[in-house]
Amino acid sequence: MPRSATNPPKHARGASQNKSHVKLPNKIEPRYSVGLPSPIARRVEQYAEEVDMSMSKAITALVRIGLESQQDRKRQFFKRLNENLGNDDPKEQDRLVDEFRALILGR
Repeated sequence: MPRSATNPPKHARGASQNKSHVKLPNKIEPRYSVGLPSPIARRVEQYAEEVDMSMSKAITALVRIGLESQQDRKRQFFKRLNENLGNDDPKEQDRLVDEFRALILGR
């Protein structure tokens, strides 16, 4: 069989050559591997199934939610601290310290 007969038509060759023209994202996102304890992994799997997304996207969403929650706790802490700076009652100050500790540490 002649060599030219085995070559695909030009339009088919052009389609495969255009792969180099695929627009890639400008920013390469870092990738991480994490080990999750079994109970956490099961909860993430359940969450991923509930919201119909991949495990990777579910982990990303849960991390984002957790970080936003931490920022909200910090904002709430400083707002309440500013509101209560002038309080001179020692018992009230101890109660506020315990409350602020719970806000910041999540306990």
